[in-house]
Amino acid sequence: MFGNALSGWHLIILLVVILLLFGAPKLPGLARSLGQSMRIFRSEVKTMKDENSSDSATDDSTDSADSNSTTPPKP
Repeated sequence: MFGNALSGWHLIILLVVILLLFGAPKLPGLARSLGQSMRIFRSEVKTMKDENSSDSATDDSTDSADSNSTTPPKP
């Protein structure tokens, strides 16, 4: 559907419009803040993945400990 949406001419026109909207002096600061935002986002996603994997490992160990219980079942 959007296969040809960003061909060469479209990208050039988009860059010209961005340059006109934000102005040349503001573009480096805009790019810097975008880079910082992406870095923060990636670190937060990595932290969430690490927490998720450590939580699942903890859940697996408690489940196996419960199944290895030596108490007999109640009648």
